[in-house]
Amino acid sequence: MKKNILLATLSGLLLWIGWPPTHYTTFLLFVGLVPMLVAIESIIQSNASKKGKKIFGTAFIGFFVWNILSIFWVYNSLKVIGEVVAVPVSFIPYSLGPLLMATACWLYYRLRLITNRNFSLFGLICFWIAYEYLNQSWDLKFPWMTLGNGLAVSHQWVQWYEYTGVYGGTLWIWTINILLFLVYTGLKEGQNKFSRLKLITVFVLVLILPVSYSLFTYYNYHEQNNPSNIVVAQPNIDPYAKESTMPASLQLSILTHISDSLGQANTEFFIWPETAIAEEINEDNIRTNTYFLQAQHFLNKYKNGNLLTGAETYKIYNNQATPTAAYDEEHNIYSDSFNTAINIENSAEVQFYHKSKLVPGVEALPFPSALAFLKPVFAHLGGATGSYAGQKDPGVFYAQSGIGVTPAICYETLWGGWIAESVKKGSQFIAIITNDGWWEDTPGKDQHLDYAKLRAIETRRWVCRSANTGISAFIDQRGDVVQQTKWWVRTAIKQDINLNSDITFYVQYGDYLAKIGSLLALLGIVFIGIKMAIRK
Repeated sequence: MKKNILLATLSGLLLWIGWPPTHYTTFLLFVGLVPMLVAIESIIQSNASKKGKKIFGTAFIGFFVWNILSIFWVYNSLKVIGEVVAVPVSFIPYSLGPLLMATACWLYYRLRLITNRNFSLFGLICFWIAYEYLNQSWDLKFPWMTLGNGLAVSHQWVQWYEYTGVYGGTLWIWTINILLFLVYTGLKEGQNKFSRLKLITVFVLVLILPVSYSLFTYYNYHEQNNPSNIVVAQPNIDPYAKESTMPASLQLSILTHISDSLGQANTEFFIWPETAIAEEINEDNIRTNTYFLQAQHFLNKYKNGNLLTGAETYKIYNNQATPTAAYDEEHNIYSDSFNTAINIENSAEVQFYHKSKLVPGVEALPFPSALAFLKPVFAHLGGATGSYAGQKDPGVFYAQSGIGVTPAICYETLWGGWIAESVKKGSQFIAIITNDGWWEDTPGKDQHLDYAKLRAIETRRWVCRSANTGISAFIDQRGDVVQQTKWWVRTAIKQDINLNSDITFYVQYGDYLAKIGSLLALLGIVFIGIKMAIRK
């Protein structure tokens, strides 16, 4: 048993070393799961009792090592509630992913009991993809560790994400690991030379062909010339001071100053970070709001300019107009609060997008009926002041000139399918506004930037990223970071980007691989249940 735990731990370490933002180690993802598979196989072939429980526990340990080393920075964002209290709360995201991953391995074992190894390994891939799809869909969504994200540092290898999205990366990584595992077990079990050679040939082809196609695409990809001048601001305001001690008017002055330093007559978009307007604004009265007028006044000298900025907004109702509306007994009103992106221009036109992929606990209470007792704790996490409402569909902002832009707020960066839906509606580039300062100077901010490269490839759109405290960047349609800022620096950057209106296969069909994998996983679970019932 100790040997199996060591093998699982080795898998966790290899996956962590190969994970972003580490450079030149991505190849470890192609071997990182092999020790885990060997450990599971060892348990299956043993005479031990309760094999399912042992497989689940062994897999959990390995995946927990991988997760906690890769996202340890989550703790930093929780310290505001108290360093001691933050420890157990941090273990929710540290443990939830590994629990689901271990469940996929347990289902693989159950399927293995009623069918052959090769079919069961195919089932394992489906169970895993279903877990990843669940982890981006339910109330506790946190798809940070989706396996396909691990290839973000080596984005030159995955230019075919424009057809598959990140789930194609998950499928690729698992397939290569499984083929290596089968080569290993074939040697151990005395597999005949022809079968072994055939397996090795398949392994080489599965590894080399996607990389070859991707590199060919990368070096031969040429953007259509359709320039637009964009300025991205990074005000570098301490996230805790931003929410408490620094006046909103001063924050806006900083933003307008650094934006003005690079703005030019033909600048079409200025992009400011998440909650750049720090005071709550009533959306129905926004045109008379002091901070809105201050921001719009900045645009006077840029006649064709648009300001895409983050803000905290709210709407007031006389009745329960939405399911999320909170009741204020003192004033006898209902209201919704939003983490919002606003598009401001030199007219009365104002466009709103409400962040939809809300951070569990920080911005929205998961399973609110069951976890209502945790609301006082969650209200303090990551600087949030309460539960936010969202919107059902992705948004697109349109400039007076007709340019369409996808607004994505903070960790909405992780939802390739969501952003693809917006692009499908007419977006020509992607604007990510975020505030990564809660994590401090840790790999979290670098991972967040790396993942944005995958959105550029999937959609073949430029990504313009404005972060309050870093890292702000421009990413081209191949996923290359053309410009980026340093951490904890007040600055602005500008770039002539190329707008694109072409629709990729992935934009057209979205997360079809995840849906197919989830459907097959569901059928596998039903098959397991029927077989178990027949046996009983």
